[in-house]
Amino acid sequence: MLELTPEGRQAVQNLANAYGVSTEAVQVLLQAVAAGGGTQAQFSHPDLGGMGQWSQGGMIMIGDMFNQGLKYRVSQLCDEISGLLRNQAVFAPPPAQSQSQYQGGGSGVSFFVQGSGFGNWWPADLGSPSSSGAQNDLRYAWFPSTRRLAIQQGGVTRVYDTGDHNIGGVSQQQSGDQSLTFTSQYGLVRVSDLPLISPAPQAPAAAQAPVAAPAPAPQAFAPAPAPAPEPAPAPYPAAAPSAPAEQDIFGAIEKLAGLKEKGILSEQEFSAKKAELLSRL
Repeated sequence: MLELTPEGRQAVQNLANAYGVSTEAVQVLLQAVAAGGGTQAQFSHPDLGGMGQWSQGGMIMIGDMFNQGLKYRVSQLCDEISGLLRNQAVFAPPPAQSQSQYQGGGSGVSFFVQGSGFGNWWPADLGSPSSSGAQNDLRYAWFPSTRRLAIQQGGVTRVYDTGDHNIGGVSQQQSGDQSLTFTSQYGLVRVSDLPLISPAPQAPAAAQAPVAAPAPAPQAFAPAPAPAPEPAPAPYPAAAPSAPAEQDIFGAIEKLAGLKEKGILSEQEFSAKKAELLSRL
């Protein structure tokens, strides 16, 4: 179980008073939410309804499944603890551990020897680290004031942005290659997942510009000018439509008059059509 800082113990007491549960129940829930990366938890305590599960976003299950009031309080408590872990260092860094090795399955985990920094090998602008250590040819130093983690391997120093992580311990995993991890209030985090500050990440190589086609060689003799195109023949004028015979127009007007007398055409329709026919004369 991770040890609480004085601020963490005070926060636990405040949450216990606010939600009417014991400090032990709050600590159980705090450890569970931290193990779940701040977004989920599995816990078991009588004050919390027995065994239960919580996931950020509204999912909550407790053993006392019909106690809706307790279920709501536990859900709200988990949400507050998740926010507390993001904004405050509630766990104290673990004590320095001597170098140890666990053999099994072809891989081992070795812990850095705390304080084995061999002088100020990190960039001077980082200041003084709160913790540092060394293991084999790897060294680390953490600078919480500037939120930086310096790692040196093979004489090359890299600086990472730790964001809001509160680093509690750095370890080296050896399984064919060497990878670094550290513990924070969010659980186990890989150093390779942190943003690299220096040396600056190499930008991808710019795409090669296309090679321009060579200019044509000058010719000894100027080419003969191309003959001018012959003009296209002018289109024949369209024949004007022949006007209808006058008798056809007057016959049509008589037919329209008959339709008007039968009531098929209105006076307005008859006048309009008559005017149209007469305009053709």
